[in-house]
Amino acid sequence: MTTLTSTSIYNGIVEKKNSDSKQFAILVDPDNFDDAGTIASEAQSANVDLIFIGGSILTNGNIESCIMEVKKETEIPVVLFPGNTLQINDKADGILFLSLISGRNPELLIGKHVIAAPVLKRSSLEIIPTGYMLIDGGSSTAVSYMSNSTPIPSDKADIAVCTALAGEMLGLKMIYMDGGSGAMSPISEIMISKVREQISVPLIIGGGIRTPEMAINACRAGADIIVVGSAVENQKSKSALIAEISDAIHSS
Repeated sequence: MTTLTSTSIYNGIVEKKNSDSKQFAILVDPDNFDDAGTIASEAQSANVDLIFIGGSILTNGNIESCIMEVKKETEIPVVLFPGNTLQINDKADGILFLSLISGRNPELLIGKHVIAAPVLKRSSLEIIPTGYMLIDGGSSTAVSYMSNSTPIPSDKADIAVCTALAGEMLGLKMIYMDGGSGAMSPISEIMISKVREQISVPLIIGGGIRTPEMAINACRAGADIIVVGSAVENQKSKSALIAEISDAIHSS
């Protein structure tokens, strides 16, 4: 397994952004990790760039088992996408230190971070401060319910722009716009484009992306990293979908 330096994941993301190379991340939910090894193996074959592990709810305590299952099958960097402090685990390579900047829940803006900070300080995880923005994807999602926050309306690109700008000005190193797991519609190209025009940090887009065409559209609008989770999890032919989306992203 490749040894990662303290900034190697983020530096790699920035280098690819600066060269206009789009990246593909697969999100694995530890509550549904029976296929985690298969997904990781297929991701390795398809040249997927990153594997995110995490979810809005953690009911079975399997996060470490999920991480280890993934790392047995791939050398792709494994990055935690934590829904709460229980999802911090030193077996991963890095963590998106998420601040929910689209909401007004102080616990997810800074409260939980205060609890997590000393744990992360002692860990070997690469910490990537990330502004997390929920965007209305046309359906109620677990992350919206669990975070007790209202998503930014899908047609309010100006609010998204100002929120992303504020996150970057606060020193956050990436912006992650997410429609949430099971979103009916992906984030609009107009919103992605307007946010991309105003920020310089890497832009991650997830939620509602189910096809190569959707992934290409988000890339062309300005996304640097495309995240797909539920579509892969729910697909019987995981190999084909992962390969098709990966090819589309890397060729866009």
